[in-house]
This record gives sequence, C-alpha cells and structure tokens, in this order.
Amino acid sequence: MRTDNLKEWKKEMLNCTQCGFCKEICPIFDNLEWDSSVARGKMALCYGLYAGDIEPDESVLERIYQCTTCADCTRRCPSSTEVVEVIEAARKDVVASGVVGSTHRKIADSIATLGNPFGESKSRREIFGEDPHPAKIAYFTGCSAAYRNQETSMAGISILKKLGVDYTLLDEVCCGSVLGRIGFSDEVIRGQAEANIKAIEDTGAEIVLFSCAGCLRMFRKEYPRLMDVNFKAMHFVEWLSEQEFDLKPFNRKVTYHDPCHIGRHLGIYDAPRDLINMIPEIDFVEMEDSRDSARCCGGGGGVRSQFPEISQQIAAKRVEQAKIADVLLTTCPFCVNNLALGLDESSDLEIRDLLELINELLEKN
Repeated sequence: MRTDNLKEWKKEMLNCTQCGFCKEICPIFDNLEWDSSVARGKMALCYGLYAGDIEPDESVLERIYQCTTCADCTRRCPSSTEVVEVIEAARKDVVASGVVGSTHRKIADSIATLGNPFGESKSRREIFGEDPHPAKIAYFTGCSAAYRNQETSMAGISILKKLGVDYTLLDEVCCGSVLGRIGFSDEVIRGQAEANIKAIEDTGAEIVLFSCAGCLRMFRKEYPRLMDVNFKAMHFVEWLSEQEFDLKPFNRKVTYHDPCHIGRHLGIYDAPRDLINMIPEIDFVEMEDSRDSARCCGGGGGVRSQFPEISQQIAAKRVEQAKIADVLLTTCPFCVNNLALGLDESSDLEIRDLLELINELLEKN
C-alpha cells in the first residue's frame, strides 16, 4: 500500500498519547465499543499502515472508513491531535493504491460524468429554470438541496426574491466534499474547484451564499489550499443574520443542531442562533450537547453510504437529545436527512432546515 499522504502526518500520528479521552465523545465508538473504532485506535492503525507493520486488509479498511470526520475527538484531545487529517490521509493512500469500495466508486463516477453524486442527469438550469447572469450575490445550492432537498434551495431562492436581492444561480457541479471525505486526491478536488470557481467568476459575484455545510467548508477551507478564491463565501444564515427584515411570530419550542462542517470545522455558532432569536415569540432551548460539543448527526465522512446502520444509530441518539423541543432546526440538508433517519414512528418531533422556517415567516419586503 502507498503511504505518501500518511508520511506527511507522521508527527501527528505520534502526537497521540493513547490517553483515551476520545472514547467519551466518538459517535462511532459509542455504537461499536471496540478500541479500534475510536480515534486512538485509528491512530495506531494508521501508523501501522505507514510503518508497514500491518496489512490493509478488510478489517483495517473498515475501521479507517468508520469515521464521520466530525472532529469532536480533536476538540477533546489534550494534545489537539488532528485526527481527521490523518484519517483522510490514510483514505487518500488507500484510494491511490487502487482500493475503492463499490458504493464510493459509484458516487465518484456519478460526479465525474453528471456533476452530482446521485446519478441525476438534469442540470441546475433545468431544475430551477434560471440562467446565470451578472450579479453581486450568487447562491450555490449544492447537490443535496438541488436533487434531494429542493424545499431548502427553493426557500433560499424565495428569501432572496422577497428581500428584493439581485442574485444569480450558478452552472455549478458537485463541490467535491464527498470525494475528499472518502479519499480522492487533491487533483480530483482541484477539477471540481476549477469548474465552480470559473462559474462564479463568470457572474462577477462578490458574495456566494451556501445552504450546505459541507459545500461551504470546501470553499472556505479546502479550495483556498488549491487556488485563489476572490469572493466571500458565507452560509446563508450568516448573511441573513446581518440583514434587516420582519418575521411573523412562531410560538413553538425549538432547538438547534450544529452541523459539524460549519461548527467545529468553521466555528460558525452564533449566526444561526442570532437568526433564530430574531423570530418573535419563539422558545429556543439548547440541547445537552451543543455548539463546539454538539453530537454528530452520523451522516458525514462517507459513513452513511457505506455503513447506514451505524449512521442511523448515531442519528437516533442525537434526535433523542432534541426531544426537549417540538422542532429540531439545523442548517445543512445532509443533517436534515440523516437526523430524520433517527426518528422512531411514534415521534412527533419536526426536523427542518432553518432556511425553510425563515422563508415561511418572512414578510415580503
């Protein structure tokens, strides 16, 4: 097995002291309870692969891919070990060695040929019926909100129209987040980045809004490593929290789930809460684990596609914490979908994207 990428993270692997604090918060370990499934076990496995002491057999690869990349282990780690970086380096080496699971191969092939991971043939223009045009604000809908959660993207478009904003949609392709999480190379990601940045630059947009946490993370954290990004990338709720508008009252108890990709990965905690608190008569309560200690929804890192049962179990535990409220809000369509898998048949908890609620309550300017 090639270890070119793991070699760059040798110091980080040795940084792990095997203390086991990560066992307290790892969503995978919480379900499997094997030491090899938690961060310290994965660091030992990754170092073993790097040193050539162990073979990348099926059991080892299973553990390497049983990580949602939520980064809660790094938050809890006394040594601040960059566990996600090491895990993703190992996955890059696995893929570079020619080992790609059938589910992940299907996703990658779909992105390469159709521009989205879902095998959908329609373009964004065909879905939304809008052509890109010069505008200062662009909306990057992302694949999930374009092909699976259109209520979220339609809410974003409706909000912009109600506020009288001259905006444009884009000739976008998949941002590449899923490719990066499952181990495809920086060169593959660069191809996605080049296409998307060109599409944005063609419109002259100065601000690009996102409703998907994973997409925003790519534009803020990964694209700048590969090329210049000469526009401001903002989550829709960040931008909305800076605007002035009137909202109708919402007399219900709500709580908020922090998506890992805009929470621990990007530090966006205040904006969604500021926006929620702009709603008249709303009763906002926090879950036991929130902000930087928020529990993962279980959907990230390729876990949902490869280990759906584990993903569902993680979601169910997060949903259980949300039962203090009538409505569970979040700001990522992927989180909405995965959290919904955690509901039992008897639950009357509503799971909604915050954008959809804001659109419902927003008075037309």
